[in-house]
Amino acid sequence: MRASHRDTDQRQRDRIARAVAIAAACLAGVGGTAIAKDKPAEAKAEAVTIAAADVKFGPAPQVLPSGAQLAVLHGDPGKKGAFAMRLKMPDGYKIAPHWHTNDEELTVLGGTFVLSMGDRAGENAHAMEAGAYHFLPGKMHHSAASKGETLIEVHGYGPFDLHYLDPADDPSKQAAK
Repeated sequence: MRASHRDTDQRQRDRIARAVAIAAACLAGVGGTAIAKDKPAEAKAEAVTIAAADVKFGPAPQVLPSGAQLAVLHGDPGKKGAFAMRLKMPDGYKIAPHWHTNDEELTVLGGTFVLSMGDRAGENAHAMEAGAYHFLPGKMHHSAASKGETLIEVHGYGPFDLHYLDPADDPSKQAAK
């Protein structure tokens, strides 16, 4: 008798749980429909494929030292949203200590990218060769240099920015003079 009572109680709990789940799903569907009608339609994301030969490089922004070239692969690094870009640097290229507001991920595609962590160029340096990956949390101080022509790919969530620890290191400030 007890087993039967337990089975009945369990079945009743299962039915209640199913009814609550169905009601919640229905309400979510109704609420989602109402919300969708109130929001403007967002552009549907599209797949992006670019052959290596079709990547178009141009001069890097003035916030970077001259000599580098940049190609935007996806998104707009200057706006809110996901982006992917490549930075091609000549041998001996250096970016003074700086930080970014948002996280960034970088992969070395060619050459040797020397990433230094901290407030001074060269401290806690990590030489990263083709295939190496690095995740950099926002606001973390770092600097960079290249050995040989170096190509990196940077992924992040914009807007992308760069703040030099020493404002005198900012090439865009020097160009404005």
